[in-house]
Parts: sequence; structure tokens; C-alpha cells
Amino acid sequence: MPSFPPTFAAEVVAQPARAQFEAFLDEHRDALDHCLDGLTEEQARRSLVTSRTTLLGLVKHATFVEKVWFDEAVTGRSRAEIGIPERSEDSFLLDDGDTIAGIRQAHRAACEASRRATSSLGLDDVLTGHRRGPLPLRWVYLHVLRELAQHCGHADILREQVLAA
Repeated sequence: MPSFPPTFAAEVVAQPARAQFEAFLDEHRDALDHCLDGLTEEQARRSLVTSRTTLLGLVKHATFVEKVWFDEAVTGRSRAEIGIPERSEDSFLLDDGDTIAGIRQAHRAACEASRRATSSLGLDDVLTGHRRGPLPLRWVYLHVLRELAQHCGHADILREQVLAA
């Protein structure tokens, strides 16, 4: 369990809710990015489970998540226009040209685009572009945070297995 300075709780409570959401989102975005630290291309692609989940695939999928929730949902552009798969499960698939550097760059760019897309929105602003229908930004932040946290857990386990092999 992390050790926080005595003023941590007071600082967090003093932050507006939006800043708290964004801090946690960025923490999980960074954790997924760092799951690839020091790995070879082969290690990042290694499949250790029956699903399509690999460390590189997780970061590629996180890029898809950013684009679905902070491009499609905000702008209403189709997935084809955005250049992402129609189905979530296909976002884990790796192409021959996918590399650690390329996937990381795409993920970082998607995260930055997400920050820009939501910078002028309030937590109660309704996003109308997603297939589920209208959703407030607060719900989207919570959903993305939940998904990133889940994938960070997957990445921790996969990384431990990859490094032990």
C-alpha cells in the first residue's frame, strides 16, 4: 500500500471532482504505458492466456478505449472515421507492424486528444455520440477509470508472468 504524505488527504479533498477524476485517469493511463517498460518486442507480444490479451494488446486496446469514449462519444464520429475497429474485442489484435514504440506513441497521442476533447466540458455535460445513447461526462470518466483499472490489473499479472518466463 502506498504511503501518502500527511497533507495528501487534505489536498485531494480540496481538489474539484473533475481534477480528481483526471488525476486518477492519468495515473492509470501511465501505469498501462509503463507495463511495457524494459520489455522486448517478443515479450510484449507474448500470449499467456487463452484470450487475445497480451501486454502490447492491452495498451493498443486502451488506445481504442480513449478514442471510443473521448472521440466517438464527444464528436459523434463513426469508428470507421476515427480509424478504430467496430468491435472492442478486435482492438486487442496486433498487426505485424505494431511495435512497442508505435503503440505507446499512439496511446499517448490518444490520451492527449482525450484531454483536449473534454477540456471545455463539465462533468454534467451530456455526450451524445456513443452507441449507448446520451451519457454525462461524469459517467464516462467513471466507466473509463473502471476499465483502465481492470486492464492495469491484467497488465500487472501478465508482466509478472512474462518476466518470470
